[in-house]
Amino acid sequence: MKLVILDRDGTINLDSDQYIKSPEEWTPLPGALEAIARLNHAGWHTVIASNQSGLGRGLFDVAALNAMHAKMHKMLAAHGGRIDAVFYCPHAADEHCQCRKPLPGLFEQIGDRFGVDLKGVPVVGDGLRDLQAGVLVGCEPHLVLTGKGQALRGRPLPPEFPAGTRVHDDLGAFADYLIARPAAAKLAA
Repeated sequence: MKLVILDRDGTINLDSDQYIKSPEEWTPLPGALEAIARLNHAGWHTVIASNQSGLGRGLFDVAALNAMHAKMHKMLAAHGGRIDAVFYCPHAADEHCQCRKPLPGLFEQIGDRFGVDLKGVPVVGDGLRDLQAGVLVGCEPHLVLTGKGQALRGRPLPPEFPAGTRVHDDLGAFADYLIARPAAAKLAA
């Protein structure tokens, strides 16, 4: 199974320090939905792993989160794309759960749900903890320079990022890279 694990806020949609709390606030980043559709059309299954501490903080409820995801699914479908599953941590940081990134709980759930070893599965996010969580289960780290990642544009990657982290301008650039990679490997063989 060709699987990609994506962060949500700052990777697929605009992020906010005040949290994304409603479907009206959920706005896709330019080209992100098209990138997911291109991945799907190339045979990749896409899954989201997202911290949603706004739930634990009482800023929005599960109905609002479901409405945000319904909007995302509908907009993706209009581009011929899909997200196969959304995994989220509903806890605030002070709850010390195992599913809040940078801990690997969400990724372990994904591996269990799909019955796959996550070694080498690309994880894409806009921040350090997205990649740290994935690397703990063997994922291949990819940073996008959108959302929190914008602060790293034109700068070297800080040393705390996992070794081998690949950097892409946005989700579209990542999709182009991943789709082209098998063709490049076949040409080299």
